[in-house]
Amino acid sequence: MFYHLLYPLSDVYSVFNVFRYITFRSIYALLTALLLSIVFGPRFICWLRKIKFGQYIQEEVSCHEKKQGTPTMGGLLIAFSVLTSVLLWGDLTNKYIWLSIFVFVGFGLVGFVDDYLKVVKKNNKGLSARGKFLGQVIVSVGVVTLLLTLPGYDTKLLVPFFKNFQPDLGLFYMPFAVLVMVGASNGVNLTDGLDGLAIGHTIVCAACFALFIYVSGHIHLARYLQIAYIPGVGEVTVFCAALVGAGLGFLWFNAHPADVFMGDVGSLSLGGSLGFMAVLCKQELVLVIVGGLFVIETLSVILQVGYFKLTNGKRIFKMAPIHHHFELKGIPESKIIVRFWILSILLALIALSTLKLR
Repeated sequence: MFYHLLYPLSDVYSVFNVFRYITFRSIYALLTALLLSIVFGPRFICWLRKIKFGQYIQEEVSCHEKKQGTPTMGGLLIAFSVLTSVLLWGDLTNKYIWLSIFVFVGFGLVGFVDDYLKVVKKNNKGLSARGKFLGQVIVSVGVVTLLLTLPGYDTKLLVPFFKNFQPDLGLFYMPFAVLVMVGASNGVNLTDGLDGLAIGHTIVCAACFALFIYVSGHIHLARYLQIAYIPGVGEVTVFCAALVGAGLGFLWFNAHPADVFMGDVGSLSLGGSLGFMAVLCKQELVLVIVGGLFVIETLSVILQVGYFKLTNGKRIFKMAPIHHHFELKGIPESKIIVRFWILSILLALIALSTLKLR
């Protein structure tokens, strides 16, 4: 909105020329989303308490009994902050901005239905695994189909650290891209088990992909770094910045001990958006690095379930996802969270190094 209202005035007042710069609008998109989260957060949390949208705690995690009833569905606060900030600071004629919003809202709706069934309908299982997966796939297939019709996109896969190895996946690119988005969405969902753990790693990932997307949309930087140049995609940096700002604002209330949880409406929308960011800038495999914590959490669940079935009840970990394993070993929750954040930052630095190490 500001871009369309104020940038045309630059012909008269040169100060408004700053609105043409993605970097300027991204900074203020971040600050706006952060401010909205912090200002409206207390009222929103009070409202969730009033309508009794409390979190259900698994019996297996006895150390979390004190968290029973903590307001959930805080992802609605994240959604409000992100969407308001993007609509204020983004170029609303840019198709990539709208595709990003479509993914964010689409995955968020799937999560909202799941949370609604758990909290309002008192169905502890929420949306069935099949129903949740189907909703995620429908959103992913729709957006990837649209994406492949736009200039700059093909079915080639860029491999980190190798500049000349770009296999063409052909018909397999669609299921691959869908897997990236659905996998990222569920990865964030599985990681969202400790106060601030998932949102902290999401902030780091969103900041990392903000840089990748900005570079992909800048013709000179993209050519210099020998990555795919995609005209117009740089505008999505504003969306990534809004994710970072809203995430920081939400962390203000979600830090241990948490006043609110994001719920599936938050974790699925954030994860789906991160997956889409990776597809958008043709850095799908880099997501495995920068989102390594989500990968570890997901693999711990897969290994635990698989081993449990093969050995008729034996376990690799005390409990999965793996953050619960460390909890049951007696490590304080706050220490686990900070250590995982440190790992997240290190993974992001390795991911960023792929821009030069080829």
